[in-house]
Amino acid sequence: MFEHLNLTLFAALNAHAGLAGWRLLGAVFAAEWLIFMVPCSLVLLWAGAGPGREVALRAFLAALCALALNGLIGHLWYSPRPFVAEIGHTFMFHDPDSSFPSDHATSILSVALVLAFSQVALARRLGLVMLPLALVVAWSRVYLGVHWPKDMIGALLVSGAMALAAYTPLAQAACARLLPALESVYRRVLALPIGRGWLRP
Repeated sequence: MFEHLNLTLFAALNAHAGLAGWRLLGAVFAAEWLIFMVPCSLVLLWAGAGPGREVALRAFLAALCALALNGLIGHLWYSPRPFVAEIGHTFMFHDPDSSFPSDHATSILSVALVLAFSQVALARRLGLVMLPLALVVAWSRVYLGVHWPKDMIGALLVSGAMALAAYTPLAQAACARLLPALESVYRRVLALPIGRGWLRP
């Protein structure tokens, strides 16, 4: 039943043959470039210093753990992509690796969820902006035929679990230990721009 629903949703979301022009360009942009909101948001939070750095570290670790879990799932259970199964239409190149869960959706959802539930105002605003963009990323990759809808559901479950884990006492303790060391490396590597006042120490 679940697989039937997955195929039905894929048939409804996947683009028809002949997709071209601004629709194709827009979908490819969403599928490949919106993900860069993740590093941009984390860098912006880190550059702002203060409590934003701790939130950025939480979000980064949540995404890292989520992607590691994705890799384990893909290693244990291979889910062929639509073009491997010769279903639907594909409009962008992708390696024929396991599709479940989607790494792109997992990355942006993990970071967006951690930021959205933060008490830091800038982080929360960034997270609330990223959440709808994460849905656009998820849609575009199904639309272009490189993922199934079930891959996005899997990404949401993994991301949600890691975002919740990011706010546990264990994660808080890990960030408290890691943050000073990372800040020390940051100040050494970027000593020149920090010394000139271009970056916050």
